[in-house]
Amino acid sequence: MTETTERARRGPRGEYAKTGAKREAILAAALGVFAESGYRAGSLREIATRVGMSEAGLLHHFPNKEALLAAVLDRRDGDDLSRVHIIVDAEDGAETLRGLVELAAHNASVPGVVELYCTLSAEATSPDHPAHGYFLGRYDWARGMVGRAFERIARDGRLREGADPARAAIATLALMDGLQVQWLLNRDVVDMSEALREYFAGLVADF
Repeated sequence: MTETTERARRGPRGEYAKTGAKREAILAAALGVFAESGYRAGSLREIATRVGMSEAGLLHHFPNKEALLAAVLDRRDGDDLSRVHIIVDAEDGAETLRGLVELAAHNASVPGVVELYCTLSAEATSPDHPAHGYFLGRYDWARGMVGRAFERIARDGRLREGADPARAAIATLALMDGLQVQWLLNRDVVDMSEALREYFAGLVADF
């Protein structure tokens, strides 16, 4: 292999690596801006400034603000799923619930992500918000996942008598979201993972 060929082989890989690193930096900056200001008030100019580039340069990586928001949300979900993918379809439904407790504990280490979720989910209740469809789909998926976990627990005779899997799933998501808001307001008082663990222990035998 000649030196020229070797440079040609390495060159694109180097550029790809730089592009990937720049995209990650943009996503991290966007997460911070959207978490602090919300999607509507958060500007591409501010995101670009934090990364040390022009707005035109940012748009080279993401064609518009909506595409950037979608990428930020996808990244958040990817991070979450990388932590719970083993337990999503666990035969023992309690294993799925334990994964949610672990996820709540992890979230306490990434306050910016929690702020982003709380800010955007509130904004996205408006049907014309770019993330409205995303949150509709995300809640549908989460209710189904948690509901199936409770159904498997009920099948094994471990769900508290009178508890309904579908309603328990809705209450679980409401509790997780509410805990995040309270935790953001006073982190010294609220322990998200422990509160979630206690809730599950009241519903599931031998949790």
